[in-house]
Amino acid sequence: MIQTIANIDVDDLQKGIEFYTRGLNLRIGRRLGGTIVELLGASIPIFLLENAAGSSATAFPTVSRNYQRHWTPVHLDFVVDEIGHAVANARAAGAKLEGEVETHVWGGIARMSDPFGHGFCLLEFRGEGYDEIARNDS
Repeated sequence: MIQTIANIDVDDLQKGIEFYTRGLNLRIGRRLGGTIVELLGASIPIFLLENAAGSSATAFPTVSRNYQRHWTPVHLDFVVDEIGHAVANARAAGAKLEGEVETHVWGGIARMSDPFGHGFCLLEFRGEGYDEIARNDS
């Protein structure tokens, strides 16, 4: 079995801790040195990694970290019990709601970004969640 963890780069570790603990109700696990913090409370551990804006993001020096709003094909979805409350909580901690909260047969989705420019979604499943889609596509 492969274990999954998520790493999120931030340019200010304390600001990252404040956002993810206050905005998404995660809690601090381990502190690994002065630049890495493990967050618990999701179905996988999430590690915040402090890396300066403009620092090299890959082995290729032409790719540098940018904490303005950016897009990547990989993002995190957080499944919540009540989307309205979760959106309000995340916004109060510094997230941006990008569009309206959408309602679908399977539940609701709020597309958001954190204070570091990373996109994420809040999902509230209803009924059979994504299985509603699978059943209706058959």
